[in-house]
Amino acid sequence: MKVFVIGLGLIGGSFALDLKASLKNVKIFGIDEREDHLEQALELGLIDTKAELNDLNIADLVFLAIPVDVSLNVLPKILDLVNDNCVVIDAGSTKEHLCKTVSSHSKRRNYLAGHPIAGTEFSGPKAAIHGLFRNKTNIICEVEKTAFKLQERALEIFQAIGMRIRYMDPASHDRHIAYVSHLSHISSFMLGKTVLEKEKNERDIFDLAGSGFASTVRLAKSSPAMWTPIFNQNKKNVMETLDEYISNLKHFRRLMEEDNFEEVFSEMERTNHIREVLNGLNKNEEFKIVENGK
Repeated sequence: MKVFVIGLGLIGGSFALDLKASLKNVKIFGIDEREDHLEQALELGLIDTKAELNDLNIADLVFLAIPVDVSLNVLPKILDLVNDNCVVIDAGSTKEHLCKTVSSHSKRRNYLAGHPIAGTEFSGPKAAIHGLFRNKTNIICEVEKTAFKLQERALEIFQAIGMRIRYMDPASHDRHIAYVSHLSHISSFMLGKTVLEKEKNERDIFDLAGSGFASTVRLAKSSPAMWTPIFNQNKKNVMETLDEYISNLKHFRRLMEEDNFEEVFSEMERTNHIREVLNGLNKNEEFKIVENGK
């Protein structure tokens, strides 16, 4: 199988590693606008050879892992170049805008809109991790618009690397992901900003910050080049989540101002339920397909 990975960062590089470990007779071609990323990917064994977009006519599978704003321009070009038996999968964190962009493309049937819920705060080829996708959910949108035989090929690959599948329409995906992913990144960035602005002595931050602060601000180390386009494309949903989050913060502040610490306790106790929710999600499960759009 000839697999082209476009974008050799954390997601693209990890996908390449997992394919090499899970499938026989796979050759990984790498495409990236940065030559240093291509060289690193070769040195690390993420890819077997460098390639260019004009080589895509020989591809059996294309995996697109680049910033979502760039995907809007690149995905139609990819579809122009691939053969009829190639499946093109993207890994973007927003889906509605991209799906609309290629909705009328003559090779729309070759495209599978995906979003693997996996990652770390690190970027670049050196951030690639073997097993990153195991037991993680991959959200697939508009599966009915992808040719059935290409769906099957993609699902076999997702199963091989240990992913669970959930089907969802693009609008629902973008709305839900604004709450469970995009908001947490904004919160982390702004917590980091607040501390940097108020704690001028960086040594104090280093010495006094505990594990709670480190885990909460971890996402603030994520790439602004990746996240700014995500916030832009999902602006409406992200602003809605921010309004609700700010409202909850103001409510919490008001309770403290009024010395209503019984209600402060109750608010936190009710929110402890999130622990049970996440514990349920974190249990290792076998590969499964969830026929659920909401």
